[in-house]
Amino acid sequence: MVRSPLGLGGADMGEALKNLVVVSDIHVGCRVGLCPPKGYKLDDGGVYTPSKLQRKLWLYWREFWEEFVPHATRGEPYAVCFNGDALDGVHHRSVSQWTHNMEDQRRCAESILSPVVQSAERYYHIRGTEAHVGSSAQDEESLARSLGAIQNGDGQYARYDLWIEVGGCLGHLLHHVGTTGSQAYEATAVHKELTEEFIEAARWGQQAPDFIVRSHRHRLIMTTIPTVRGPAMAVVTPAWQGKTPFVWKIPGGRLSEPQWGGVVVRRSSKDEQLQILPWVRSPTRSRIET
Repeated sequence: MVRSPLGLGGADMGEALKNLVVVSDIHVGCRVGLCPPKGYKLDDGGVYTPSKLQRKLWLYWREFWEEFVPHATRGEPYAVCFNGDALDGVHHRSVSQWTHNMEDQRRCAESILSPVVQSAERYYHIRGTEAHVGSSAQDEESLARSLGAIQNGDGQYARYDLWIEVGGCLGHLLHHVGTTGSQAYEATAVHKELTEEFIEAARWGQQAPDFIVRSHRHRLIMTTIPTVRGPAMAVVTPAWQGKTPFVWKIPGGRLSEPQWGGVVVRRSSKDEQLQILPWVRSPTRSRIET
């Protein structure tokens, strides 16, 4: 039976996990970040009305959860990991937020993510960038606690990283990864991250991950290396934010269109190879003047 990702869900926590859905970087509070189509009622009673771009972004958000996720998971139960930067915060002297009230941002993000949490058998939340989610990610910790995210060993609801098994394959997730100003070198930092995971595991006699997931860069990229256990994979998730004034001036970013979407990590049995299934959409370029 295919479950609706925007309805109630859940499964036995004792069952082996076969599917992990990862999204990140919705940047709630930004005027080009994710926002419900009806807008949001502010603390003082006013209402923020989303832009045309934000309404389009919401349609893709619904398509991802209502069409792609049930198809990619084959209607089976899944866990969700939000991989950082749920809030835009008040940062870098920016004026591109629709509110600087962090309680407004947090409550709006909670309204967006609550249906996602209800659809999942487990929900994990990873801390993003301090500039967006507060010092020591205190704003993201508050959000993750209100969403009922699974706590780590230190009792944190929003953690810095996550080690998890999917179908018997070990994965490591955290928000940050190196960036580049050139699309020609887009895979470099990601592949370096994967090889360094193997070096660090070897140093201490620990199991190396079969897959790693990073975010932060707002662009999808995947890379693999062969191992005795099969291909080890690294993926960086796309985001759910349009181009900010900052992106319009940086190398690489100013020329490329935003990438919106997420990934499903899947392995349903020991006879099946681990898969990372991406879903990406992008807006059309600016209007051509004639």
